[in-house]
Amino acid sequence: MEAHVRKTTRFAATAGVLALGLTACSSGGDDAAEGGDQTVTVWTLTQEEAQKTAWDALVAGFEEANPGITIKTEERATDAHKDALRQAAGTDSLPDLYRYWGGPGLGGELVTAGVSADLTSFYDEYGWADELTPAALANATQYDGYHGVPFIQATEAVFYNKALFEQAGITELPTSYDDLVAAAQQLKDAGITPMTFGGTVNWHVMRLLDSLIETECGADTADELTTGDGDWGAEACVTDAFTELESWGADYLNPGFMGISNDDAAQLFYSGQAAMTIEGDWYGPMAVDGGLPQEDLGIFTFPTGTGRTYGFGELLYLTPAAKSPDAAATFLDYMVSPEGQEKLGTAFASISVNSSVEPAADAPLGADWQAIIGAGEGLYVNNDQNFSTAETTEYWRIQNSVLTGELDPADAGAEFQKWRDANN
Repeated sequence: MEAHVRKTTRFAATAGVLALGLTACSSGGDDAAEGGDQTVTVWTLTQEEAQKTAWDALVAGFEEANPGITIKTEERATDAHKDALRQAAGTDSLPDLYRYWGGPGLGGELVTAGVSADLTSFYDEYGWADELTPAALANATQYDGYHGVPFIQATEAVFYNKALFEQAGITELPTSYDDLVAAAQQLKDAGITPMTFGGTVNWHVMRLLDSLIETECGADTADELTTGDGDWGAEACVTDAFTELESWGADYLNPGFMGISNDDAAQLFYSGQAAMTIEGDWYGPMAVDGGLPQEDLGIFTFPTGTGRTYGFGELLYLTPAAKSPDAAATFLDYMVSPEGQEKLGTAFASISVNSSVEPAADAPLGADWQAIIGAGEGLYVNNDQNFSTAETTEYWRIQNSVLTGELDPADAGAEFQKWRDANN
């Protein structure tokens, strides 16, 4: 099929036009065959207030332009969302669309399990590959064909409270890892909690460990360890990274961090009780909504020394047994259009997945994110996207064992490699 020229009027297609024009692109549902009113069910993550407002605006704009299609949204917390999709795999309980992460360990797991439909025909139909940024598109093409349509391309960095840095006498942002440790010590000496995390959700503290692996091992060795055949037990840098993790846990993270959630940790940052955290570009509006004055909010790249930025992609995936696949594709097309991206604004990310959409002038830290992304010399990805679910679980177990003192950092790499050798 030839790519369509994007026009607002295109979104007002009737069910009859969908039936005639998109049947060949259907993944197996019956919306095109039956016509009439259609419902597209979307499973997504629990949304903060600003995110829910933006999502509702996107849905309302789409439904106004497509009066025959209704979007039904179901929200779940992160772990419940993962569990629901795994449990529904292979059944008729799956939705039409689901929001999920990219990477072989998360999105790839569901692709392998047959929970995601190849969208090549829809990409050809709508010309999405020509509209998406290269980084966002790479998340959809990494499994062969096209799986999912990018929802956000997230970049992560260190958020910091400018007022607390000033209170501690920190006048320059860290540009090396040694600078970062020195700043943490300076904050601690001033009676300020340097960095906050919630340890009950393992992926939160994992952001620190991932960044320490990148810092201590360098880009090439880190990639061999996370996505190649590297030996975690043979690299001294792995011991160095786990040693640093242990030090951060003992000296610089919020007391009791292992017993609180990421949401509780966020409240510490919002309320000025902690100076730093590692979060993504969606976090700025949330921090402002949470009560942190925008003028006190700043970001800088975790100073790994490799020049790479940290981040991940999220996509909306179509299920093979979707009941309304063609209507779902119409919604995906609206979502990535300039009109749809305007509805989403900066509630989920500061930088659009559509390459023609400029950041909003009033986006919190929008210019700072552009500078970080523009200066990046590549990307290192959250390891729960690099690893399989089982491997991620072991990675987290070892991470937590080091933080609780149950495992010597010198033994952490060898123990992880032993598990990999036995299970891969």
